[in-house]
Amino acid sequence: MTIQEKIAALRDQLRQYNHDYYVLDSATISDYEFDIKLKELEALEAANPAFFDSNSPTQRVGGGITKNFETVTHKNRMYSLDNSYSKEDLLDWEKRVQKVLGTDAIEFTCELKYDGASINLTFENGQFIKAVTRGDGFQGDDVTKNIKTIRSIPLLPNGDFVSNFEMRGEIILPLKGFHKMNEERAANGEEEYKNPRNTASGSLKLQDSAEVAKRPLDCLLYQVVTEERKYKTHFESLENARKVGFKVPKTMALATSINAVFDFVNHWDTERHNLPYETDGIVIKVNNLQQQEELGYTAKAPRWAIAYKFKAAQVSTILHEITYQVGRTGAITPVANLAPVQLAGTTVKRASLHNADQIEKLDIRINDTVFVEKGGEIIPKIIAVDFTKRPTDSQPTLYATKCPECESELVRAAGDAKHYCPNEFGCAPQITGRIQHFISRKAMDIDGLGGETVDLLRKENLISSYADLYDLTEAQVIPLERMAAKSAQNMIAGIEKSKEIPFEKVLFALGIRFVGETVAKKLAKHFKSIDNLMVADFETLISVDEIGDRIAQSILDFSNDLSNIQMINRLKHHGIQLAVSAASLENQTNKLEAKIFVVSGVFYQLSRNELKKAIEDNGGKVSASISKKTNFIVAGDNMGPSKLAKAQDLGVAIISEQDFMGMIDY
Repeated sequence: MTIQEKIAALRDQLRQYNHDYYVLDSATISDYEFDIKLKELEALEAANPAFFDSNSPTQRVGGGITKNFETVTHKNRMYSLDNSYSKEDLLDWEKRVQKVLGTDAIEFTCELKYDGASINLTFENGQFIKAVTRGDGFQGDDVTKNIKTIRSIPLLPNGDFVSNFEMRGEIILPLKGFHKMNEERAANGEEEYKNPRNTASGSLKLQDSAEVAKRPLDCLLYQVVTEERKYKTHFESLENARKVGFKVPKTMALATSINAVFDFVNHWDTERHNLPYETDGIVIKVNNLQQQEELGYTAKAPRWAIAYKFKAAQVSTILHEITYQVGRTGAITPVANLAPVQLAGTTVKRASLHNADQIEKLDIRINDTVFVEKGGEIIPKIIAVDFTKRPTDSQPTLYATKCPECESELVRAAGDAKHYCPNEFGCAPQITGRIQHFISRKAMDIDGLGGETVDLLRKENLISSYADLYDLTEAQVIPLERMAAKSAQNMIAGIEKSKEIPFEKVLFALGIRFVGETVAKKLAKHFKSIDNLMVADFETLISVDEIGDRIAQSILDFSNDLSNIQMINRLKHHGIQLAVSAASLENQTNKLEAKIFVVSGVFYQLSRNELKKAIEDNGGKVSASISKKTNFIVAGDNMGPSKLAKAQDLGVAIISEQDFMGMIDY
């Protein structure tokens, strides 16, 4: 046997041992024997660097240091799930699905909703390439080095599977491992971790992968994303993923009716407490992949899947005080300050009260005994008052009339749920909040500058707006508390680099009320520059797809404010990208302007994502479902029968991939 063959054989053996132990929970070799073989392989690889393989079992022990996790755009967006909290919600969802598909005969898969950190694993030519956190669904952090230390993830699937794919799952910390970690921390006099979910999520962002390797993390997988049409159903794709080494929980089940889904829900509502890991619900998916394609997506979630959330944990405690927070837009949020209480693995001391209407509706008062639960088991909220325990001298809550920070009189517009502080440029939390929003990852993504530093810069009178950031010098920031020369250098470099951020992100960074990421993209695409946007009138603004009266009025208010006009001029002077770049406009045309397309089926010359991008680059709009407004359906092989029938009923033009390419002179 040659050296190369011996290395390959050892790698195969160690991969199999890892799979047996971490996936099948079956130890087929002792720890000592495993370590001996691993050391033998390490020695052979060190002596023969030409045979290095980044996916070798020796690369799982960690040791790489990652100081800054690179932000990576997902090839395929990681959507959220719509939630349901009752069987009536599930029945309503089933009716919507049946209506779109035009059939009552739908098969579902039922899976446990794992409580951990979402991850996307990319494989090319059958080999593991990278791991990226969910992030905001559009982009996440590259945590490849840390993920490689998780032994239950196969870096090289063993068997016949698709070649190029993404594997989606949840990084979890099993309860047994979590408790053991806390026992060790307690013995060392260290503060214990609060809950498995947060600990698992935090582990992915540790800088030293050797430290990650010490943690008993696991990965449970729930979706295969690929353009290869090898499998017809979601269940089949996951069953085959399990066969080649992926840890797909065997709790997954098929359901041929919604009643079978209810049986699954009922079983796990009680049985979940016996699981070795935490779960907070059930995920129900349409099983047929072609039907999934027909159903498509809303702006936030797939239409073919829904989460059923188990009833949230609930406790009672005393409300000591109501305080008020000021957001970057001036919105006032009342906060309940509570007697500390344990809830779903964390100590809860505060809960949002949302707005004045909510306080009045629940008749919440100081010194009340209140019932608290975690909305979606994440954010604590007060759901009711125990009136039997209300003190006899209790007084109704009078909502704040002045800003808690600058004492300006609060305002509340007709139809608005929240009160606002109108002192936009003189209220400290608003100033700091706008700058923090401006520098955030989804906006200008400025490295070396965090929220605490922003607050410090404002207090030192070095900045009072985000435009002031571009006037800062190293000499000004070095004397600041906890600021060294290298830190100052990194901050100024990060600010300078932000001048390369594209217009759509800059537009989001400006913090115009109601202009989120998606709206900013639409506005940037339509108006092409901040100048065009700021001179647009109300009618022009609402003519843009999905821009309503409220957003349009907010843009007008921003554009007509002298302080904002001066701010934009300063940003222009500093070279911020306030127009769509020439490079991004190169391949864009108006050939498909005002035309709405639906893409359905299997294509050969372009991928579905490439087709959709080509439509948008040429001024068209992509829709997930057919309606009277649809102009064309680009139909590939195996187009869904219900979409075909609906298109014919509505008289929508059906064109081929070749026809479409002719329309844009591709």
